[in-house]
Amino acid sequence: IILITGTRKGIGQHLVKYYCSNNFQVIGCSRNEVDYQIDNYRHFCLDVGDEKEVKKMFRQIRKSYGKLDILINNAGIASMNHVLLTTMDTAKKIFSTNVFGTFLFCREAAKIMKGYKYGRIVNFSTVAVPLKLEGEAIYASSKAAVVSLTEILSRELANIGITVNAIGPTPLKTDLIKSVPIKKIESLINRQAISRYGNYKDVTNVIDFFINPDSSFITGQVIYLGGI
Repeated sequence: IILITGTRKGIGQHLVKYYCSNNFQVIGCSRNEVDYQIDNYRHFCLDVGDEKEVKKMFRQIRKSYGKLDILINNAGIASMNHVLLTTMDTAKKIFSTNVFGTFLFCREAAKIMKGYKYGRIVNFSTVAVPLKLEGEAIYASSKAAVVSLTEILSRELANIGITVNAIGPTPLKTDLIKSVPIKKIESLINRQAISRYGNYKDVTNVIDFFINPDSSFITGQVIYLGGI
């Protein structure tokens, strides 16, 4: 049983279809309804930063499934602005989704997972963190917080059989980068050891490694794609 956040489009939607096709029971969530239906997929509408709604959803998961094996914290928002042009409202929205949402889902998932002393949690960071990308101060800072959260939770949850790792994708052709000038994206890609866009297979390859039952000795790790 796998829970994926931010499943309406982009990477999240791909992950739903990928894991459904591999016979997982998939649960997903986003702010709005999805435009697809799959027999082994169940969708919830909520803001991942809303504690009341998140706890309500986890009560439903516990009631309906009794357990949760895997959590993938994919939901995220970005804003590519110079710090002098970044509003406080924008900063709050980014941290609410990227940091507080990840924290809430990790906490509530671990409460269910600890009953079985087994769990796999995968969080999403970004190559913008190690590359210290200009114009992404708040976004990169929020994802740096996710890295720190991942590393500390890996220690706090290790004794109850839960691993916590993170993936840092390079740019993929999704809605998240549509508003970014093409020259900025190309400049970022050229700083990678492997100079190309990432793709969905690159992402699922890393996630599959992290969530494999045989990866019980892998925790607190961050894998950045592309070679940064």
